[in-house]
Order: sequence, then C-alpha cells, then structure tokens
Amino acid sequence: MARRIRLVSLSWLIACVALAPSLRAEVKLASIFGDGMVLQCDLKVPVWGWAEPGEEVTVAFGDQTKKAKADENGRWQIELDALKASDKGRKLAVNAANAIELQDVLVGEVWICSGQSNMEWSLNASLNAKEEVAAAKHPQIRLFNVPGHTTSPLPRDTCDGRWQTCEPNSAAGFSAVGYFFGRRLQQELKVPVGLVGSNWGGTRIEPWTSPAGFRSVEQLKATADEVDAYTADTKVGGSSPSAIYNAMIHPLAPFAMRGAIWYQGESNGGEGESYYHKKRALVNGWRKLFNPNLAFYWVQLADFQAATDDPAGGDGWANIREAQRKALDIDHTGMAVIIDIGEANDIHPRNKQDVGGRLAQWALNGTYGKKDIVASGPLFKSHKVDGDAIRLSFDNTGGGLMVGKKQGLQPTAEVKGGKLARFAIAGADKKWHWAEATIDGKDVVVKSPDVSNPVAVRYAFSMNPAGANLYNKEGLPASPFRTDDW
Repeated sequence: MARRIRLVSLSWLIACVALAPSLRAEVKLASIFGDGMVLQCDLKVPVWGWAEPGEEVTVAFGDQTKKAKADENGRWQIELDALKASDKGRKLAVNAANAIELQDVLVGEVWICSGQSNMEWSLNASLNAKEEVAAAKHPQIRLFNVPGHTTSPLPRDTCDGRWQTCEPNSAAGFSAVGYFFGRRLQQELKVPVGLVGSNWGGTRIEPWTSPAGFRSVEQLKATADEVDAYTADTKVGGSSPSAIYNAMIHPLAPFAMRGAIWYQGESNGGEGESYYHKKRALVNGWRKLFNPNLAFYWVQLADFQAATDDPAGGDGWANIREAQRKALDIDHTGMAVIIDIGEANDIHPRNKQDVGGRLAQWALNGTYGKKDIVASGPLFKSHKVDGDAIRLSFDNTGGGLMVGKKQGLQPTAEVKGGKLARFAIAGADKKWHWAEATIDGKDVVVKSPDVSNPVAVRYAFSMNPAGANLYNKEGLPASPFRTDDW
C-alpha cells in the first residue's frame, strides 16, 4: 500500500513538472494598450504589464527594443524613448513566455477627457447629431472609453475598455466635447489624436482626485487622512473621495498623455473657495500620475436657470465660476468660458461644438505654441479707480474688445453701437448698482451716477448672467469676474 502511494505521488509530481510551463503566468499588458491605439509623441512612453515574477520581458516598437524583468509581484515596465508622430500603423510586440502583438499602433497626441455628465454627454445627443455622427469619419483619431460607473476603496490595476477608430458607430456614444476637441486638434496639428474617455454623470470632484492630490493641498488634509485610512473592506460609493479615481483613472497610469480636458462642477455648484483647493488637488494628483507637465483645461459652468436682476449677483454658480477662474493661477491650465451657450431650462446644453472648440483654442495656443490663435475670451487682469469710474484691464483681448451676440452654432456677431451689459459697481458701502460700461481701446471703463466714489466692479456674477456680452474680436466671451472679495 505504501509503495502504491509513493507511485501515485511520483506520477503526480511528474505530471506537475510536465505542466509547469503552461501554469506559468502569461505576460499581459495593462488595460490601456491595444490594437489601433495611439502612443504619445515627443515624450518617453511607459509600457507595462504583468508576467511571472523574475521573468524577462522584451518590448519592441519601431527601431526600439527594450527589456525589463518582472518584480516580485509580477509587474514589469519599460520606457520607450520619445517617439516622432506617425500616422503609419505599426506593430508593438511583447515577448516573454508567450508573445503579444498589437497592430495598427499610431503615434500622436493623447488626451484624457473626464468629468461629469456634460463631458459624458454623447455625440449622438448633441446639436445636429445626425449630421455630426455621419461625418465622424476620422481614421487618424482613435477612441478609448472606460465603460461603466465603478468605484474602489483602493487603486486598481485594470479596467475595461478598448481602442476604436473614430467612425460613426464608435463616435456616436463617445463624449461629444471630447470628440469636438480632438477633431479640432487633428485638423490643426495634422497628427494622430488619441482620446481617452473616463467620465460619470452627477459626480463631484472629490471622487476623481487621487490620495496624493489631496495630500498636496494643506486645506484638504482632513480628506487626505480619510482616504489614507481606506482598506480593501472600506465601503465606498460614487461620492466617496478617490473612489472613482481608484477604479477609472488609476488603471490608466502611467500612460503617456499630453493633457486633460475636464468638464465638471455642477455637483459642487454650491461651493466657492473650497472648489479652488479641490481643483489644485485634482491637477496635482493627475500630474504626478501621468506627466508632471500635464496640460489641464477645464470648462467653466454655463449659464443656467432663470436670470435675476440683482446687480450684486453672487447667486447659484457665481462663486464656483469664480473659483474656476481663480484656479488659472495653476501653471499650464486654461478655461473655456461658455456663459453664452447654456440653456436656462437645461443643465445639459446641446452645443458641445463650441465647448470642444474653445478647449482646443487653449490647447493649440498654450500647449502647441500656436500664438496666432487666441487662447480664450477676455480674462480680468487688473482694475484702477479713475475719478468716478473704474478702468478694467484684461488678458486675451486678441484683436480688441467688442459687444457681441452669439446665436446657436453661428460665429459670434459684433453688435455695432451696442451697449455692454451685466456690469455692476459699488462704493465703500458695498451697495451694488448696475453700471454703464464702455470699451476704451483694450480696457473697459465702468461708472454709475449712483456711485460717486467707486471701489469695486462685478461682471456677469450670477447664476444666469443673461445678456452678458463682452467679447474679443475673435468672438470668445469674457469670463465672469469680480474685483472685490466681499
């Protein structure tokens, strides 16, 4: 009997040895890698995945061959040297115990498109959807969408999603803002563009922010401590700090990307200064994750709900728009102003064409150095009391200031002889009055017969600043602002 047991054991051992190669972990690539993808040009490109601990992995792309050894957890990573943009589809090969070959890999500009429902809003639900979807035939644009709405208390390594060539079937359900942004970049830059969509309607900024991002901002220490205490058993949901980041952003890192576009804020709409701190945390965290120089361009919230006639304003989203404007002090950021294309009765304005286009203005100017393209509409720079008036100066005045009117998808029209609206002025008593505002060169002069000694000005500082009409000659609207901190 003992001899029989020894023979069975020996047979089992021989079988295990024979099967050992097939039991080894196959080499795998991270979720973001796939056929038809776009790799970022002009930056070092990490390529990573998993294999048997200690196994040597070889990655070949173009004329480059790189090797790495899987660590004790099976993770490996190589870094391709900076690549030149190329619209020629090539093979990316990964070899270890098994081989992986990705086909039709392009090299160009890669951007992540993220936020809540106005970023998630699909092309097939935007203005002129039928025509736009039918025309969405751009083989040099590739789309990767992180599907589903998922959360995790701890960072995940993988997520679902696959790369698709931009064509009507794939573009129809993709972010409309992301699509129009990418289309403009591809048309202007003449290189492949990769768009990575990761968004979730109704979400706040906190769940998208990394733990490292929270730790980078002193004012958010309490939130940083909260997420640092998470364990695998912590119950999280769509509003929990870092929970969406862990499931829908972290698995994409450290994929090489040029920048991010962000449309979010409605769910934090009651905030002001606190949102400014959270925006810094978001940007800091993502830059640590993807690229220390990651460009970051966001959308300021649109006009919404019924307009009011109170010159003081300060209602609804006025303060969060101010926080969004203030966050422009973060290096290499920008903000698309859209207070002229919202819909009073709909939190999801259908004109995503201008939103994507205005974000692209920032990228083309600020990231790609096209200084002939004005980045945005006028942004408040400084003010000076001049007798009974206040003189306002602006950045991004372009070819000059004008009174403008925007209708639908038509370019902004200059209103010859028109009067500026939605400027208010106050004295030391902090009582606000509607003001007369006139364009003087590249400045605006504001005054009111009710305020003989003015100290502060507000412009379009309300939930729905209907009638706000200060533009530059390029047809881009001025951002709401205030000179006071009352």
